[in-house]
Amino acid sequence: MKITFIGANHEVTGSCTYIEACGKKFLVDFGMEQGTDAYENAKIPCPPSGVDFVLLTHAHIDHSGLLPLLYAGGFSGEIHATKATCNLCAIMLRDSAHIQEFEAEWRSRKGRRKGQEDVEPLYNLADAEGAISQLVPHPYGEIIDMGDGIRVRFTDAGHLLGSASIELWLTEANETRKIVFSGDIGNLDQPLIRDPQYIDKADYVVMESTYGNRKHEKVENYVEDLAALIQRTFDRGGNVVIPSFAVGRTQELLYFIKQIKEQDLIKNHAHFPVYVDSPLAIEATRVFMENKESCFDSEAMEYINKGINPLTFPDLNIAVTSDESRMINFDKTPKIIISASGMCEAGRIKHHLKHNLWHPECLVLFVGYQARNTLGRSLVEGAKTVKLFGEEINVAAEIRVLPGISGHADIDGLDKWIRSMERPNMVFINHGEDTVMEEYKNHLTEMGYKAYAPFSGAYCDLITGEFVNAEPVKVVRKIIPSTGYQRLCASLDRLSALVAQSKGLTNKDLAKLTDSINNLCAKWED
Repeated sequence: MKITFIGANHEVTGSCTYIEACGKKFLVDFGMEQGTDAYENAKIPCPPSGVDFVLLTHAHIDHSGLLPLLYAGGFSGEIHATKATCNLCAIMLRDSAHIQEFEAEWRSRKGRRKGQEDVEPLYNLADAEGAISQLVPHPYGEIIDMGDGIRVRFTDAGHLLGSASIELWLTEANETRKIVFSGDIGNLDQPLIRDPQYIDKADYVVMESTYGNRKHEKVENYVEDLAALIQRTFDRGGNVVIPSFAVGRTQELLYFIKQIKEQDLIKNHAHFPVYVDSPLAIEATRVFMENKESCFDSEAMEYINKGINPLTFPDLNIAVTSDESRMINFDKTPKIIISASGMCEAGRIKHHLKHNLWHPECLVLFVGYQARNTLGRSLVEGAKTVKLFGEEINVAAEIRVLPGISGHADIDGLDKWIRSMERPNMVFINHGEDTVMEEYKNHLTEMGYKAYAPFSGAYCDLITGEFVNAEPVKVVRKIIPSTGYQRLCASLDRLSALVAQSKGLTNKDLAKLTDSINNLCAKWED
């Protein structure tokens, strides 16, 4: 019974944990790293085809984004998550594949002019569809018997529609251990979705620490604060550009703006237009409404019970096509533009920044976490110029962060979550920047917890409690293998598993397999 830490260790993104227990090998999350990595991640100890199943905390790409690559490498098991997470993943993984394919084609076109080889996407739409086909939905609160001594329950984490903490019971030879994975713990009093639900006990806890060294600035009234920023920008003739995560944050903003319009908080700009320029956000908003009964809080349900959609209002404009997106910047009326991605790393938001950043009358308003070495982080930290589509753009617009609108609990929220359960044997901290993880680990230690901040590759024997940390491998200069090479390595894992499983074949079939492999090698060795 062993747990190995793979991703989001001394880093915020790329969540992944590997477990061997009860004769099974499985993952909790398999997320994509975003921004620049601080440390090299250890490799999963078995090939993709050797992973029996995946437990998924929620749909954000830093938790789910490499599932199509797992599928491409030969994974054929089930991916278990809440119903809303399955619904969101179905659109988010397709969108991620589209981005992979689009950027690979764009880089290939640029490379051809320099005589360079084409760039392959990390994975394609077929891989995403394959991973989506393996999703298995579950309700909150139901204990699922996975067989072989493994039981699972998803508990609302209050971070995103469908987000969950995972309770995992493992039983081997009459020894049972309970491990709780926090997932991303939600902030209290978020709009639309419920507050985090708490868990009573665990032997081991793996918990996030994104804001483990700070408290969120208290905001008395989000709606009034947002309205004041909009009013000031409109009065000087500017646009409000909001880089927003398509899933979760965009829906919260629509909910706030609906209230602003209902309360007539913006003066002298009647019927101001609001544009949602993100096909993914549009699809995600539909999924939110489909899962309202299981995930919405009481305030949002008051709208629903009155027959009112809390996510729409007059003068809301939806941009689906590229032409509709481009036309937004030809309209000189002061407006709100909500577009993805939330960290400004991809998608249509980069076009809106190119058109608005150099205008001093405009406002770029950040409403979510900005990872290190992302364009969003650079703007928040005061960059004077940024490069967009090969062009240097002067940053003259007002740059603001709206405090309090965070999907992650701050240190008080994290403390409340861990204190809700009987003191576990060990707490493992993950999903935080390098220094933040260490600070929160020390904070828990001072509170009397046995806490660790594992590096990638660290492991723990869940029966004996023996923990072995790994030597950190710091990235000095990140050399990223081509996506084609990464796919080739995944295929090698699949081939290795095929060879290992071939022992029971007849001599004739073994000879055929051997000849096929040798012929393939001979073709590429020439």
